[in-house]
Amino acid sequence: MAQVLEFKLPDLGEGLTEAEIVRWLVDVGDVVAVDQPVVEVETAKAMVEVPCPYGGVVTARFGEEGTELPVGAPLLTVAVGATSMPGAASAAGAAESVPASSNGSGAASGSGAAGASGPAAEGSGNVLVGYGTAAPAARRRRVRRDATGPAGPAGAPAPAPAPASASATATATVTTGAAPAPVVPAPADGPVPVISPLVRKLAREKGLDLRRLRGSGPDGLILRADVERAVAAPATEEVPAPAPAGAVAAGAGERVPLRGVRGAVADKLARSRTEIPDATCWVDADATELMAARAAMNAAGGPKISLLALLARICVAALARHPELNSRVDMAAREIVRLPEVHLGFAAQTDRGLVVPVVRDAHRRTAESLTAEFTRLTEAGRAGTLTPADLTGGTFTLNNYGVFGVDGSTPIINHPEAAMLGVGRIVPKPWVHEGQLAVRQVVQLSLTFDHRVCDGGTAGGFLRYVADCVEQPAVLLRTL
Repeated sequence: MAQVLEFKLPDLGEGLTEAEIVRWLVDVGDVVAVDQPVVEVETAKAMVEVPCPYGGVVTARFGEEGTELPVGAPLLTVAVGATSMPGAASAAGAAESVPASSNGSGAASGSGAAGASGPAAEGSGNVLVGYGTAAPAARRRRVRRDATGPAGPAGAPAPAPAPASASATATATVTTGAAPAPVVPAPADGPVPVISPLVRKLAREKGLDLRRLRGSGPDGLILRADVERAVAAPATEEVPAPAPAGAVAAGAGERVPLRGVRGAVADKLARSRTEIPDATCWVDADATELMAARAAMNAAGGPKISLLALLARICVAALARHPELNSRVDMAAREIVRLPEVHLGFAAQTDRGLVVPVVRDAHRRTAESLTAEFTRLTEAGRAGTLTPADLTGGTFTLNNYGVFGVDGSTPIINHPEAAMLGVGRIVPKPWVHEGQLAVRQVVQLSLTFDHRVCDGGTAGGFLRYVADCVEQPAVLLRTL
C-alpha cells in the first residue's frame, strides 16, 4: 500500500524565513521522481527550483501561485510507491493528512517503520539547507478543523453543524452568563449582542448598523432604548474615534507590500542601522594613473580587465594590511571574529532590486579571474538565476555607486559585515599635479565601518592605502 508523505518548504539559505510560490512544476496526479523539481519559489535572495526528496504520485498541493509560505509549511504530499493517483478516499486523506485517533501513536510508529524500508528510505542526493532525506521524514499529524468549532477528542466524529439561529442564541446566552465586561462596540466579525427580534427590526427600519452601537444592557446587550437614542442623536453616537497621529487615511496613497528582495533589503538595512554604530570617512583621489594602467592592460591583448576588478584587487591588498575590517562582531560572545578569507560582495542593481552577489576567495583571484566572476554574477543577477549561495557569506562589500552618476555616498554596511567601500564616478576635475594645476580624472572614495571593530586611525589607514593605490597603481607591486 502506498505511503503518503508530506514535503515541507525547506530552509533555502541562511536567514530566509519564507518564500513566494512563483510557478508549480507539477500537478496533482503527476508522477515525480526523487530530486525532481516540483515548484519554483522566490525568496528574498533568489529564484529557486525546489526538488522533492520523495518519489511517487503528487496527491495534494498547498498554496496557489503568488502565495507566500513560511519555512516548514507543507508544500505538497506524495504517495510513495504509487504509480497512479489514489482513489477519492486516499486523495482526501492525503490532502487533509491523518486524523488523530486513539491509537495514533502506534500508527505513527508503523508509518515510520514502513518509511524506513520503503522507497523513501533510498534518500535524496539533492539536500537543501535545513532538511535531509537519508531517512524518511516523520508524518505530520493534523487534526481536521471543522468550520463549527475546534476538533473534539481524538477519534471522535466531527459534530454536525448547528443551525445559524441556534448558534446565535447559544452565543448570546454564553455572553450574558459570563462575568461583566466593559461595554464596547461589537467586533466587525463577531456576533452582535442583540437578542430581541424587535430590536433588530427597528434598527433595520431606521437603517442603523447595530455594530456601531454600545449596548446599555448586561454585558453590552443592545436594547430598544439604545436604538431609539441612536436614531434621535446619530451624530453623538456614531462619531468614530480619532485616528492616531501620523496615520494614513484608509484608501489614501498606494500600498506596496514589503516582501521578496525589497523586503529583505528593508530588513537588512534597518537591522544594520539599529545594531551597528557606523562611521564614514572619505577622500578624493586622482585616478588618472589607474585608468592609464587599465588601458595598457587591455591594449596588451587577452581578456579585458574591468575597473571593478582592479578596485577589488586594491581592496584585498588593503584588507591584508588592515584585517580588522574583514571581520564581524559576535555580541552574544562579546568577541570580534576576524575572518581569514575575503569573500567580496559587490552591489548590483537588477530588475528585481538591489542584490549583493559574493565573489568567493577574492584574495586568491587575479584581475582576470575577478573580471570573469563579476561578469558571471552580474549576468545571473539580471537573469534572476542567482542562488542563495551566490548571495550569502560575504565578509566585505565594494559598492560602485559611480555607475549612477553620483560622486559620493555614505553607504549602509551590509550586516553582519564590518565595512563597505564606496566608489563614486570618475570625472575630469581641476587637480594640482606635480605643482601645476591640471585636469585629472578624480574619484571620491568613502569607507563606512563598524566602530566596534576598529577606531578611526585604522579606517583612515585603510582608506588612505586604497587612495594611494588608485593614484599610483605601482604601489600594489609591493604586495604581489
